[in-house]
Amino acid sequence: MLELKWFDFVGFAGVLLVLAAYAGQQMRKLSGDSVVYSLVNLVGAAGILIPVWYAPQLNWSVLFIETAWIAISAYGMWTALTRKRVAA
Repeated sequence: MLELKWFDFVGFAGVLLVLAAYAGQQMRKLSGDSVVYSLVNLVGAAGILIPVWYAPQLNWSVLFIETAWIAISAYGMWTALTRKRVAA
């Protein structure tokens, strides 16, 4: 039987956030270079990492891609915030 723990739900929420950001961009509701888009991606990727830490065996590929996703999202937020300051 499938027994889900609290961290599994955090992981699912992270997946939903990443998918929502992608869907929002594809439907032109979110701009790919906005702070909101990058923030949602960053929080989603961090949520996906939570169950990775609790897994009996570390999934290195998920750890790598989600860490990269967080780094890229942080860079996107930084550039979006810097761009707004320069424009002001």
